[in-house]
Amino acid sequence: MKAKYLFVLGIGALLMWFVVDALRQPSPQDLPGEFEEVAQFRNENNTGPIVRIYAVTVGDTTRWKEMEQYGALMPHTKYGTTKVFFFAKTGPSPTTLHLTPPHFTPELNSHCLASYEKDLMSKVSFVRHPFN
Repeated sequence: MKAKYLFVLGIGALLMWFVVDALRQPSPQDLPGEFEEVAQFRNENNTGPIVRIYAVTVGDTTRWKEMEQYGALMPHTKYGTTKVFFFAKTGPSPTTLHLTPPHFTPELNSHCLASYEKDLMSKVSFVRHPFN
């Protein structure tokens, strides 16, 4: 009888540990730098590769490491692509994004600080744009 209670208590403790651990996972909002998602696009294709594109503003434009971490924390689907474009919070940024490149109006290219991409094979690239 005692073994049964110990077993139930052990299972309960294990479940509690799983729940607490799941709730402590980092999210993009936990990163310093005042990140704010201002536009997003996801294609409607549920049978093929899923394409996700995000435009994000940054309060502190020197936080390159955090920008890369932000991109890594964004949703990604196996055999899909995820792209994140970073812009200064004080400057212009896109309000809509499109599937075909360029994903936003070309006038905003000079305002893009960096871009993060995870491709179909989960290869990651983070590029700081030279014109900034």
